[in-house]
Amino acid sequence: MADRKKKPKLLSGGNPQIAKGYGDAPVQEYVAAMPEWKRDVGRLMDEIIVRMVPDVQKAVKWNSPFYGVERDHWFLSFHVFTRYVKVTFFRGASLEPQPPVKSKYEEVRYFHIHEGDAFEEQFADWVAQASQLPGEKM
Repeated sequence: MADRKKKPKLLSGGNPQIAKGYGDAPVQEYVAAMPEWKRDVGRLMDEIIVRMVPDVQKAVKWNSPFYGVERDHWFLSFHVFTRYVKVTFFRGASLEPQPPVKSKYEEVRYFHIHEGDAFEEQFADWVAQASQLPGEKM
């Protein structure tokens, strides 16, 4: 019988359940498992992040991709929900302009990407700014 890789389970809202891991491989596994139009958003975000921060560190933790300049110090993460992809900027309050969605944590700001949104230019600018700030240690 041929070896078949099991497809990742989708949790509530369609978020892929991916084992914790460091590096590009688990992030690419997460992106590939994102449902529907969200997969294209995930690929595009990953491409933009790598273009803006060529030496970016990557990991999957808590079923979400994380990006940082140094290991375990993260500037950005994202997570799939039913109607949007939620991008977390851990030092988002320091970005100009600030991402629009506030958090219960003063420094954190969110950006929700819905199907059909043109987000690339603003997202790239935020990534460039966020990568210059101290990362959130997790």
